[in-house]
Amino acid sequence: MQDLFMRKILSIVLIMTVSGALWAQEFRCNVQVNYQKLLTTQQAYGSENDKKVFDAMKQAIEDFVVGRRWTTMTLEPHEQLDCSISLVLNTRSSATDFAGQLQVQLRRPVYNSTYTTGLFNYMESGNFNFSFNESQPLDFDLGNFYGNLSSTLGYYCYLMLGVYFDSFSPNGGEPFYQMAQQVQQAAEGSGYVGWRSSEGQKSRYWFMENHTNSAYAQLHDVYYRYHRLGLDMMTKDQPKARQAILESLVELQEVNRKRNGLLAVSQFMDLKIQELVSIFTPAPEQEKRQLYDLVRDISPINVVKVRDFIGTKR
Repeated sequence: MQDLFMRKILSIVLIMTVSGALWAQEFRCNVQVNYQKLLTTQQAYGSENDKKVFDAMKQAIEDFVVGRRWTTMTLEPHEQLDCSISLVLNTRSSATDFAGQLQVQLRRPVYNSTYTTGLFNYMESGNFNFSFNESQPLDFDLGNFYGNLSSTLGYYCYLMLGVYFDSFSPNGGEPFYQMAQQVQQAAEGSGYVGWRSSEGQKSRYWFMENHTNSAYAQLHDVYYRYHRLGLDMMTKDQPKARQAILESLVELQEVNRKRNGLLAVSQFMDLKIQELVSIFTPAPEQEKRQLYDLVRDISPINVVKVRDFIGTKR
C-alpha cells in the first residue's frame, strides 16, 4: 500500500487549473465557523435570526476545499489530506462583509503506525477580511481574483498540497508552490491585506516566497528527510530514523543561517518541537545534546522545551 501511494505521488505530471469539480479527490476537511462574538456584541447584522448565513458559509468553504479537483490524482479515501479550517468571526460590517481570525491545519499519517503528525498549522496574525454572499458560488481560478475568501482558501490548499507531497518525495510539492504563487500574484493588487511583501514577515506572500525561492531550496528536503526518512522509518529502525531527523534539522539550520527569521522555519519548529521531545526522550545523551544545540540555534524561543523535557543540562 505504501509503495503504491509513492508511485502515485511520483506520477504527478499535470495540475488541474480549472474550477470545476466532480467529487472529493484530495482533501478531507473539518470546517468550523464560529460566529458567537457576532451574537454577543452590538453590531449590525449579528442577530440570532441570521444564523443560516453562517451555516451556508461553513458549507461553502467545505464544498470549495473538498469538492474541487486540485490535481489529476485519484486518491483512495485513506490517502486524502486531513486538514482543518477554522474561522472565528469578529465583525460583520454589512450583510456580506466579514472579518475574523483564520487558522489552517494539516496532518499526515505516519506509516506502519496509528500516529499522525502535524505538517502545517498557521493562524493569520491579523483580521481576515472577506465578502460572502450565500446566493453566489465561490468562484476561483489561478489567473484571476474573484474574492478574498476563495483566493485565500485556494492559496492554502496549494500550500498544503506542496508541504504534503514534499514530505513523501524529493521536491514533490514544487508544482503546488508554483500554483500558490500564481494565486498570490493575482490577489496582491486586490487591496485586501495579506498578499503583499510589504505587509510584514507573516503575510501570505512570505510563506509562498520561502518555498519558491531557490535560495531556500533545502526546505523541500527538510520535509522529505524528516517525514519520509525519519518518522516513516521509526517502527523499522529508530536510531537510523532519529539520525535522519537530526540531518533534516541540520539542513533547516543551514536555511535559517541564510536568512534568520523565515516564516517557514519558525512555523516548522513551533509545530514540531513537542514531537521532537517525544522522539528523542529515549535517545542517547549525545543525540539529545545535538538536538538541543540545533534547536538553540534555529529556534531559541523553543529551547527551554527541549531542555526541560529531555533533561539536557546546558
